[in-house]
Amino acid sequence: MPAKKPAQTAFGKRLVALRQARGLTQIELAKVADTTQRAISYYETEAEFPTAAALIPLARALGVTTDELLGVKPAKLDQGNPQHRRLWKRFQRMASLPERDQRAVIR
Repeated sequence: MPAKKPAQTAFGKRLVALRQARGLTQIELAKVADTTQRAISYYETEAEFPTAAALIPLARALGVTTDELLGVKPAKLDQGNPQHRRLWKRFQRMASLPERDQRAVIR
C-alpha cells in the first residue's frame, strides 16, 4: 500500500475535509460518485481539478453544491441531523464486528 500523501491544493484539502466529515473512505466516495478510488486520490493529492463531468457526481455524493466543492462558497461541514450522524457512527462500528456478533446485535 503506498504511503499517504497530504493534500497539496486548496481543492484537495477541501475534498478531503468534506469526505471525512461525511465519514466516507475514498473507495466509498468513488462508488457513490461513479468513479475510481484512484481518481479520488488524484484529486485530493495532485494539483488537478476534476473534469466538469466528474464534478457534479462528486458534489452530489458529498451533499454539497459545486460552488461549495470548488470553494466559491464556504462548505457547510456540519450538515444533517446530529442524531443521524450518531446512528451512522454506531452503524459503522457495528459493521467492523465479526459476522457472528453483527447477527447478535441485529437480533
